[in-house]
Amino acid sequence: MGNCVAVQKADNDDQDDAMIDLSNRNVHIITTKEIWDQKISEAMQDGKMVVANFTASWCAPCRLIAPFFGGLSDKFTSLMFLMVDVDELADFSSSWDIQATPTFYFLRDGEKIDKLVGANRHELEKKIVKFSGLIF
Repeated sequence: MGNCVAVQKADNDDQDDAMIDLSNRNVHIITTKEIWDQKISEAMQDGKMVVANFTASWCAPCRLIAPFFGGLSDKFTSLMFLMVDVDELADFSSSWDIQATPTFYFLRDGEKIDKLVGANRHELEKKIVKFSGLIF
């Protein structure tokens, strides 16, 4: 499903790693549509904005930005961070019109308000800062 989009060169060239383990981070791994609906509902109840990362295990730029995404999730706890593997949830991902990975959607009250395609760390952090309301 889709293409990989790299925007910047990685800090290291180890591209054979499996999907980065984010289990100790503030990232919720979405494995079913029901879990997605539950997390969106939780975010709405808590007044949190959602950052959804549509990714793929075979996508090198996705693997490279995953630790950065995890770090942002730890830093910006006022937001909810979700990760969806486009191959595991192909029909669901198609409904979001994912054409390339990684694709990040920013949601408020379950509605799309912004989108970022590609592994651009600077733009991802810039949007997260903007939507978190934090100013550095």
